[in-house]
Amino acid sequence: MRTDFSNSLKISITASMLYDYVQCPQRVFLDLFGDPEKRDPVSAFVQLLWERGSAFERETIEKLKIPVANLRVFSADEKERLTAEAMKRGDSLIYGGRIRMGNLLGEPDLLRREDTGYVAGDIKSGAGFEGMSEERDGKPKKHYAVQLGLYTDILDKLGFSSGHTPFVWDVHGEEVIYELDSPLGKRDTTSLWEFYESCIENVSLIVNQKEKTLPALCSVCKLCHWRSLCNAQLKTMNDLSLIPELGRSRRDSIMSRIKNMNELANCDLNHFIQGRKTVFPGIGSEMLKTFQERAKLLTHPDSGPYLKYEISLPHSETELFFDVETDPMRDICYLHGFVERRNSNSQTEKYVACFSDQPTLEEEHKAFKAAWNYVQQRQPCLIFYYSPYERTTWRKLQKRYPDVMTASDLDTMFSPDVAVDLYLDVVKSKTEWPTNDYSIKTLASYLGFKWRDKEPSGAASIEWYHRWVESGDVAIRQRILDYNEDDCIAMRVLLDTIQHLSV
Repeated sequence: MRTDFSNSLKISITASMLYDYVQCPQRVFLDLFGDPEKRDPVSAFVQLLWERGSAFERETIEKLKIPVANLRVFSADEKERLTAEAMKRGDSLIYGGRIRMGNLLGEPDLLRREDTGYVAGDIKSGAGFEGMSEERDGKPKKHYAVQLGLYTDILDKLGFSSGHTPFVWDVHGEEVIYELDSPLGKRDTTSLWEFYESCIENVSLIVNQKEKTLPALCSVCKLCHWRSLCNAQLKTMNDLSLIPELGRSRRDSIMSRIKNMNELANCDLNHFIQGRKTVFPGIGSEMLKTFQERAKLLTHPDSGPYLKYEISLPHSETELFFDVETDPMRDICYLHGFVERRNSNSQTEKYVACFSDQPTLEEEHKAFKAAWNYVQQRQPCLIFYYSPYERTTWRKLQKRYPDVMTASDLDTMFSPDVAVDLYLDVVKSKTEWPTNDYSIKTLASYLGFKWRDKEPSGAASIEWYHRWVESGDVAIRQRILDYNEDDCIAMRVLLDTIQHLSV
C-alpha cells in the first residue's frame, strides 16, 4: 500500500515532477534542492519544444467545435477555484484547469465530463504512444502515464473521477486512451496505475529528502540543464553508468557489490557468476564480462579501440555515406544528405543534399524523389549509414509516397549486400571503444574529427530548420547543410579507422 506523505509535505508534487522522475530521479532532486547557479542555459531546442507545445495546444483548442470552459488565462489560485466550480456545475469540457488534493497538484490540459465524473487529458505535440508503426501497435509512454495518473488520483480523492481512463490528444490528431489499470506489457504485469503509485511514493521520498539520488549517464542528459554538473560528478565518482549500455538500472543493481569502474575493471568476476547468470538481476555472465572489458578500456590510459571479430564488408568503387534529418514535431524529413567517394580516395569526396525548403508534403515528396533518383544514378554503389533510423525513415516515406519508389526498391537499396549499418552491423556487434557511448559524434570526435559547428546535434538541426522556415536566412540553411555533411564525413572517418583495426 502506498505511503501517505500528504500531511508532512510542504512542496507540492506536480505532473512535471513525475515526468522528470521517470526520465531521471536526480533531476527531480536538483530542481528542488540544487544550486541554480550551477545550471546550464536552457538549449534553443528545448525552448523550441516549449514554444511548439504551447502553440500546438492553442491550435488544438481553437479547432474544437464544442463549448469549452477556458481557464488558461486566470491566475493559479483563481484557476483552482474556477475549476472546482466548473466541475460542480458539470461543464462538459474544461481547458487549463487546476486541481489539488493535499500535496498533489495537477494542471491537466483538459477535464472532460463522462458519466457522473471527469477524466483528465493532456494535449501533446508528440505521438500518444511510443514504438507505433504500421506494422505494430505502440505502447503507453510511462512519462505520460504518470502525469495522467496524478490527475486521475486527484480526481479520485476529490470524488470527481469517472474512472481510470485518461487520454492524450496527440500530434497526429488522435485521441489515445491510457488504460491505467492495464499491464505495462506482456511480460510485466505491473499496471500503469501501480507504476504511477511507485513513482509518486519515490518522488515523495525525494521531496522529503529521505531518499538519496545519484546522477547517471543516459540519453536525456544531452538536453538537461544539469548536464555539466552531473557529468562532472560522474567522472569524479568513476561511475559505472559511464560504461556504454550499462545504464542507471544496471548500475544500481551492480553497485551493491561493485562500487565503480575501477573496481569492476580489476575484480574477479567468478565471485558474481553463476553459470550463464550472475548475482545481479537481469545481467547475464557474458554481459558482465563485456562490461568489465569496457571498464578496462575506460580506466586504462593507453587503451584503444579494437575488433572483437574479423569484419568483411562488401566493396564498391562508389561509396555513399548517407544521413537524414527529420523534424518529429512536424513529422517531416527535411534533408537527405550524401557524401560520395570514389575508390576509397577521400580527395574525390563531394556532398549532395536533397533539401525540403518548406515543411510541406509537396517539398518532402520532392526531396525524397530527388534523393532516390540520385541513389539510382550512382548504381552500383555501397551505402553506409549509422543506426536503423535512415532505413526506418525511408520505409515511412515509401509508404507515404509510393509513386517515388516501391517496397521492393527499398528492400533492394538496403540489402546487406549493398548497404551497411555502421552502428548495428559493425560498431555495436564487432568493436569495442574507450568511450562512454557509441554515437557517431562521440566516436568520430575520439578519432580527432571536428564538426564545423560548435554545438552539433540532431536536436540543434531541428531548431535551425524552424528558424530557416521562419526567416529564410540562407546562412541558417547553410548551417544545416554543413552539419549534415559533417555527419556523413564522420561516418567515413569511422569506417576508415575500423578497417585498420585488429582483433
